[in-house]
Amino acid sequence: MTDFRVFCRPSSRDPSELLLSPDESHHLVNVNRARSGDAVVAFDGHGTEWLGTLTRADKRSAVIRVNSRRTAPPLPHRLTLGQALPKGTAMDSIVRKATELGTARIVPLESARTQVHLEGDRQDRKVEKWQTAALEAAKQCGNPWLPDISPMERVIPFMESSHGYDLKLIASLQPGARSLKAVLAAYRERHTKPPHTVLWLIGPEGDFSPEEMQASTRAGFEPVTLGPLVLRCETAAVYALSILSYELQN
Repeated sequence: MTDFRVFCRPSSRDPSELLLSPDESHHLVNVNRARSGDAVVAFDGHGTEWLGTLTRADKRSAVIRVNSRRTAPPLPHRLTLGQALPKGTAMDSIVRKATELGTARIVPLESARTQVHLEGDRQDRKVEKWQTAALEAAKQCGNPWLPDISPMERVIPFMESSHGYDLKLIASLQPGARSLKAVLAAYRERHTKPPHTVLWLIGPEGDFSPEEMQASTRAGFEPVTLGPLVLRCETAAVYALSILSYELQN
């Protein structure tokens, strides 16, 4: 895989050239020090990649000559992360790691114990920042698929409207929560195929409230333990997505 990856959504599926945006041009030419003649891979975040050669190393309007196009198949499972919004910059890290792990959708959630509340322009700026974090992660890891990052939602209405998933999980510190392996084994006993669409909810600092856990049970979520230790929410998200991806791929 080439060291140079850029994001581009051309108007045509089969362009002969790609004109990069000022931001992408700056990152490719000024930050990554790409020069004319270098091989570059451009991707659109929807699985299409164009393999090309940098023909104009302009820091505001770089041009790539397209040599070939390829389409990456999506992962055999589609993961959605519902993440109660943590404090500070932890969500940026969660978005990056979730992108590296192939998460298809990320939904920031406001819960009873969420300490950060976003409204109006502030929410829009945050979503843009998370989209940038996802793009940076996709470039770094070679993921041609960008996750869809939704606007913030209240957790209980989100639970109640979460239809169409094969399996719905919620990380839980409560007694009686089962391991992921046990939950997947029970699923396999009831179905002939592994789950294709999975939603996993991760709580905030202090976990979900008892009322929210009760709402998750009514909405059909399976409580899953992440082990005997209490994990920080950003650790919990990465751990949960990692073990789920491993189990589904194997």
